[in-house]
Amino acid sequence: MSKVTTKLSERTEELINFDKRIFFIFLVATFILIRYLTNQIILQAIPGHEQLERDGSLTFFYIFNTFNYLWTPFALLWKFTLSAFLLWVGAFIFGHKISFRDLWKFVLVAELIFIFPELIRLLWFLVEPPMSYLEIKDFHPLSLYSLVNSGHIHPRYHYPLQAINLFELLYCVILSVGIHMLSRRSLEQSFILVICSYGIGFIVWLFYYAMVYKG
Repeated sequence: MSKVTTKLSERTEELINFDKRIFFIFLVATFILIRYLTNQIILQAIPGHEQLERDGSLTFFYIFNTFNYLWTPFALLWKFTLSAFLLWVGAFIFGHKISFRDLWKFVLVAELIFIFPELIRLLWFLVEPPMSYLEIKDFHPLSLYSLVNSGHIHPRYHYPLQAINLFELLYCVILSVGIHMLSRRSLEQSFILVICSYGIGFIVWLFYYAMVYKG
C-alpha cells in the first residue's frame, strides 16, 4: 500500500518539532496548578472549612491532595506508555511500521487536549461558586454523564459515562492525525487504526471498571 505525504502531516510535524522534555514539565505543572486551584474552590465549598482547618479535621484532605500532586507525573507517564503501546500494537497488526518512541512522543503532545475539561471546570466555578463539594465532583462538561440524571444511574456507571466525552473523541482525532503523520497512510486508515487499537482498549477498560466496581 502506497504511502502519502500531505500538507496536514507536514504541518503537524512542524508544529510538534520542539523539546518534548520541556513540554512534559509544562504539562505536569499545568495539571497540578489547575487541580490545586480547583481544590481551593472545593475547600471553600466545605461548610465551616475555616473551623475544620483550625482543629485539624482537614489534614487528610491536604495529605490526599499532596500525594495526588506528586503522583501526577507518574500517572501521565503510565498513560502515555499504555496509549502508545495500544497504538503501536494496532500499527503492527495493520502492517504500519511506526517507531514506538515517536508514537510515545506524539501521545505526550496529544494529552494537551485533556487540560481543557479541567480548565473549564475551574473557570466555571470561579464564575459560579459551588454550593457543595458534590456540585464540583459531578461536573463533567460535554460528557454523557452531563446528559443524564446521575441519581437514576447506578454508581458503577458514573465513571464510564464521565469518561465518554467530547474531549476523548477529539483525542482520537488528534491521535489519527499523529498516525497519519508517522505512517504516511490516509487519515481514514489512521482513524480506523486508532479506533481498533486505542478505542477498543478504552472501551474494554470502561467495561472492566463497571464490572469490578464495588460501591
